[in-house]
Amino acid sequence: MNPLLTEVTSETALPLFDQINVEHFEPAIDKVLSENRQLIENLLASSASTWDSLVYPMESAEDRLNNVWSVVSHYNAVLNSDELREVYKRLISKLTQYHTELGQNEALFQTYKRLAESAEYAQLNGSQQKVIDNCLRDFKLSGIGLNESDKQSYSELKQALSVLTNSFSENVLDATQGWTKYIESADELKGLPESALQLLASLAKEQGHDKGHLLTLDIPSYLPVMTYCENSALREELYKAYLTRASDQGPNAGKWDNSENIQKIMSTRQALAKLLSFDNYAQRSLASKMAGSVEEVMGFLEQLADKALPIAKNEFSALSAYAKDNFGQASLNAWDVAFYSEKLRQQRYDISQEELKPYFPVSVVLKGLFEVVAKLFDIEVKARPEVQTCHADAHYYSVYAGGQEIAGFYLDLYARKNKRGGAWMADCRTRRRLADGSLQLPVANLVCNFTPPVDGKDSLLTHNEVTTLFHEFGHGLHHMLTKIEAADVSGIAGVPWDVVELPSQFLENWCWQEESIPLISSHFESGESLPKALLDKMLAAKHYQSGMMMVRQLEFSMFDFQLHRDFSESEQTDVLTLLDAIRKKVSVKIPPEYSRFSHSFSHIFSGGYAAGYYSYKWAEVLAADAFSRFEEEGIFNKETGQSYKREILEVGGSKDAMDMFVAFRGRKPSVDPLLKQAGIQP
Repeated sequence: MNPLLTEVTSETALPLFDQINVEHFEPAIDKVLSENRQLIENLLASSASTWDSLVYPMESAEDRLNNVWSVVSHYNAVLNSDELREVYKRLISKLTQYHTELGQNEALFQTYKRLAESAEYAQLNGSQQKVIDNCLRDFKLSGIGLNESDKQSYSELKQALSVLTNSFSENVLDATQGWTKYIESADELKGLPESALQLLASLAKEQGHDKGHLLTLDIPSYLPVMTYCENSALREELYKAYLTRASDQGPNAGKWDNSENIQKIMSTRQALAKLLSFDNYAQRSLASKMAGSVEEVMGFLEQLADKALPIAKNEFSALSAYAKDNFGQASLNAWDVAFYSEKLRQQRYDISQEELKPYFPVSVVLKGLFEVVAKLFDIEVKARPEVQTCHADAHYYSVYAGGQEIAGFYLDLYARKNKRGGAWMADCRTRRRLADGSLQLPVANLVCNFTPPVDGKDSLLTHNEVTTLFHEFGHGLHHMLTKIEAADVSGIAGVPWDVVELPSQFLENWCWQEESIPLISSHFESGESLPKALLDKMLAAKHYQSGMMMVRQLEFSMFDFQLHRDFSESEQTDVLTLLDAIRKKVSVKIPPEYSRFSHSFSHIFSGGYAAGYYSYKWAEVLAADAFSRFEEEGIFNKETGQSYKREILEVGGSKDAMDMFVAFRGRKPSVDPLLKQAGIQP
């Protein structure tokens, strides 16, 4: 039997990674799609129209598909290969076709509609009603009301979009891995910390060099050079290679170029939105989000910009003056900003990310993270080394409450070849009640791209990386601690996209607290936890350039949202011109003309953040306000932790987002805690 099709039982049915090969993927997906189509035919033929006869069988069929697809998409992200790419492209096309058929099945829509209008609907619990409500909304967003000709157009546009976004993603990966620079003399790398030099030396050895260092565009290589390397020409070369990835500029100009993909993606999205009677894709995006209108989102972003921009301009002026007065740097180039920012940080606060790294070995941070969530939510995390994983870097853990296993997660922390950049959480299994009365336990995939261990030593994390780990684990808890048993609103499923970052950004706060720092820090040699003197410096530096950081995020958010609001194929909207106009409004440093940031902006062109990148800031308001209750009642207050777990984490997508927040906070969210937390407002 195909190992991807192992039936789910009352035990946590996990992928059998030692038996899975790429050749299993297509037959498994084909089989599930065929069986699902047959099931839908049978349901409609039998006039099924109740939760048990209609919705539950549909949920089971979709969940089986998700259990298979989650493995395929995970392999594509962390074990990419030429063979897998070809299979993945074919499967994306098949899945797109299937979901379009499903969303435009008039008989199925009418059956769900009858259930929503029936006496039974009133007897269902809140999560079941939310599933049905969401289904009816999604039918409409899939073009159920279109005529046959427009339905065909919708299907073709969805197919085209799946191909384009996948191509965009592949180009970014190829362009990132398609540039390296071998450096024989360490003199060119003066200023780099020893840990970074060790990594670059190990990369050179992997490429067959007996000595020297290899630079790549992966973040563990790129960031240390931009931050510490005194060689300005090298920083410029690396900056240009990074900011021109997958574009018509830079060292690989025209190779893996995403210019055409971007135009076609935008044209296709706008065409889809117009077909569904939206004015633009930004409106279409908000149909399933917490924010109520395009005007509300733009007003929100502009409100933050008004607060942050004066602060950011002052910060940049101070940085420019520092570079000029101390280093004779007449004006700052884009590739100088990170370098001199770090110099100024060290002068002002006598602290650097590099100085903090020895206190944050991966093993210590993980143990401390698990202690933090144990104190907050009364759960226990245990390693399960006997469980198979898809790569030697990945490890499996189980989560327990009251001695009972309630969830699990795979953790894959390190950057490597053929692994997508960035950090993310994805579901592997969703919590749901099975036909035999047992529970399928939720399982998450947690992925990062930290510096891998060198010479068998524990990898040391910057404090920024510690924060990233907490961020992704916050997503994981949202998925794993749900109490909901209907898959479509269980865990992260059904959560509005502009709320989904709330639990992740919320958990980051415990990377900064005097009570939690001793749990997550221990010097890799002395065993000493981070000294209070260093913590005080870290806290003093916490708001360093916070205005500049905020306007950078606002630049990305405004670009994304205005592009999806205003793009017009007939008027030949120029993406770079729009981005430039936004930068003139909210940026403190305009990058060089060759910069093509948009061409590797995977979040919006191949991820889930199209007309939704504002979600980071929107959810940050919710997260800061939620955390302010802990500031008032105690960082490890058990009652507050249980309240957050009960009102936010356990409800998944089963409840209206505003109702969920008010149930925890006792009022609607305020932007003030975020401005205070970011140092923008006293």
